[in-house]
Amino acid sequence: MIKKAQQSQKIVSTNENITTKLSDSYFVPVLMWGLATTFFAFQFIMRIMPGLVMPDLMQKFQINATSFGFFASLYYFGYAGMQIPMAWLLDKFGPRIIISSCAFICAIGTILLVYTNYWLAALICRFLIGASSAAGFLGTSKLTLLWFPTKLYARMIALNCTFGLMGALYAGRPMSTLVHKFGWETVLLGVGFIGLLMATIFSLLIRSPNHTAEALTDDIHILKNIKIVMTDKRFIIIAIANLLMVGTLEGFADVWGVSYLITTWEISKKDAASLTSLIFLGMIFGAPILAYIADKIKSAYKVVSATGFLLAIIFFIILSWNTNLYSWFLYVLLFLAGILCSYQVLVFSIGVSSVPPYLSSITVAFLNCVNMLGGSFFHGIIGYLMDFFHNNIIENSVPIYDVRTYTYALSIIPIAAMVGGIMVIYANNYKVSICKKNR
Repeated sequence: MIKKAQQSQKIVSTNENITTKLSDSYFVPVLMWGLATTFFAFQFIMRIMPGLVMPDLMQKFQINATSFGFFASLYYFGYAGMQIPMAWLLDKFGPRIIISSCAFICAIGTILLVYTNYWLAALICRFLIGASSAAGFLGTSKLTLLWFPTKLYARMIALNCTFGLMGALYAGRPMSTLVHKFGWETVLLGVGFIGLLMATIFSLLIRSPNHTAEALTDDIHILKNIKIVMTDKRFIIIAIANLLMVGTLEGFADVWGVSYLITTWEISKKDAASLTSLIFLGMIFGAPILAYIADKIKSAYKVVSATGFLLAIIFFIILSWNTNLYSWFLYVLLFLAGILCSYQVLVFSIGVSSVPPYLSSITVAFLNCVNMLGGSFFHGIIGYLMDFFHNNIIENSVPIYDVRTYTYALSIIPIAAMVGGIMVIYANNYKVSICKKNR
């Protein structure tokens, strides 16, 4: 095992030297990174759009909150399920074919969603959009490894996340304004055709360096490595804790937050979208802040655990006081929640620092896979609770949910965050690690 790790390190060092020589000018590497990052930002818009058109979709397909929650969750099922397969596809066929193909699938899925009147077809479209969106982050990661020296990887990925979150910000108030002005179907069609244009550009411009020494998996039994990571009890605990703590982002900010704020605060969709965007804005600043704190106290575990408890407190305040909160205080709470949501960066750091280098990619893919399943978990359970507490008011064949219903249903978010924080404390005290024993 040690010999394999040394061989992998040697290949990585060789790749780095070749890439550095080929890229005396960083114009082409930055262009490659920028194209992939554009798709990463684009998939954030796909991810958040259902929350902006929730009433329209419910009316078109005559569905309730449970069905809508299932529809929204399919994105995360597709995204999470394609993490490891997408990494293999990128290695097998190269970033140009995979990223351009995935952008095309995203675009077609969005366009078909407008034209179909069949609920099953809509579910399939949502799943395919999520599955193809997996190429956003992984494609950027692959191109960064191919075109940049290893020492710049962390910096470029951090920038990638920043620009990706900008996509989430633009999916808030700007997209809501367009929906209000032109209608949701026109906007979705426009987004779909932009996706087709992006797919064409990617197929023409994205390429890999001339060298092809990128297949590290030849010397490493990938299935065995996946088993090592997925049977490590500490990683399982951390992954589940991560899933439970992600409700503020993937449950509230992605989908349910807009409709909750419209109902509770009686504000416009544009204003509600702006408020939920504060969570994404906070995340832009949160990653370096939490990383700095973790470095100062020498414990990423403690910081992640603390964010779980703080997210629970913030959400309990929002749900308990709702309309009695000062508006500026609500802005502050949502922004702080966004900062705390950046704990996910530390989760990946914990994973990578706990394994040998040749297990790093599998570890990140596994943690990210379970993390994205959090969206499916929260959308499904929130939708179910919405209907469970529903007061049976229906208008135009669409259920109407009141403040009480939203408050009870969304209470799962702070409860889960608190449980996740407790699990991280337990994981920190868990000393046995299968990964370490296999070093």
